Amino acid sequence: MSIQPKPYDRFEDYLATERESIDAKHEYVAGQVFAMAGASYNHNLITANLIRRLGNQLDASPCTALANDMRLRVETADACAYPDVVVLCGKPTFHDDRRDVLTTATLIAEVLSPATEGYDRGGKFAIYRGLPSLRQYVLIAQDRFAVDIFTRQADGGWLLDAYTDPAEPIDFDSIDCTLTLGELYDKVEFEATAERGR
Repeated sequence: MSIQPKPYDRFEDYLATERESIDAKHEYVAGQVFAMAGASYNHNLITANLIRRLGNQLDASPCTALANDMRLRVETADACAYPDVVVLCGKPTFHDDRRDVLTTATLIAEVLSPATEGYDRGGKFAIYRGLPSLRQYVLIAQDRFAVDIFTRQADGGWLLDAYTDPAEPIDFDSIDCTLTLGELYDKVEFEATAERGR
């Protein structure tokens, strides 16, 4: 997410402009609009791996996995985002008849980048927690084997499970799927440690 916000008065104004945009995407948070930057090769590869492998496991289930072009409205935070991956179970609900803005999600995954990691872990997670339907929030590093999964507990708290072993199975309990870190990072090549700071 860009750090240069543009002001809008209302969500509906943002949405009308966003629907007309053909060459850029923007996220909306309480009257501020943030341009989204392009994603790296590793980011796109991880997203594709997750979508493909979850999608295959969800074939016979009531759940659907969607990639990063689906808008998600979080009414309680007056926000609209483009999650890298969103999984919804059951009948989808939409902001309006255009059916291009979801209002529910069971699982949300974000692939981290140096520019967005702090926000994805903090402010964005706070926004997503406002979705009553959300059961799991997944954060995926793109420069090393590392996945954090936050799972909503019965008391409303969130439990963190961290994964770093490529052979370790990752349990997506909310959608009854499992895959290994190695599958998630298939064909991903990490940069040498000295080059990561660039």
